[in-house]
Amino acid sequence: MRVTAIYPGTFDPMTVGHIDVVNRASRMFDDVIVAVAASRSKHPFFSLEERVDMATRITDELDNVTARPFDGLLVEFADRVESKVIVRGLRAISDFEYEVQIAGVNRHLSPSIETIFIAAAQDYTFLSSSIVREIAQLDGDVSDFVHPLVVEAFAARRAGRSLT
Repeated sequence: MRVTAIYPGTFDPMTVGHIDVVNRASRMFDDVIVAVAASRSKHPFFSLEERVDMATRITDELDNVTARPFDGLLVEFADRVESKVIVRGLRAISDFEYEVQIAGVNRHLSPSIETIFIAAAQDYTFLSSSIVREIAQLDGDVSDFVHPLVVEAFAARRAGRSLT
């Protein structure tokens, strides 16, 4: 039986911490879907299409990883893709408290779904997409925090160019 795990997030943008979790999950599960959330309420900097494209290109070398957009309840997306595993990365104890609450709600909504937590590598415990966005929007260097494709995407956006 193949096990497909979902790694959900807004990925606005995908950071090296996210990439680390994807790489580690890809060694644990047969297939990993990077589920890129529409998250309109968060007013993402990059469009859903841009975020899915970047996630696809960043994870291109991982044969068992795909990126797909989703909107709505994660458990409904999990049902559509026949996944019973949600992967979440944890940076700090505050992440744990929030993520346990979300895992409990997801399990209540769909009792067959399990949430697996992957602790962030020590080098990435301080890193978040919102911090990266703020640095980039203030013309700071984010190259240590994101894949080169994301650095290019920020540069294109600053120059007023389309990412595609």
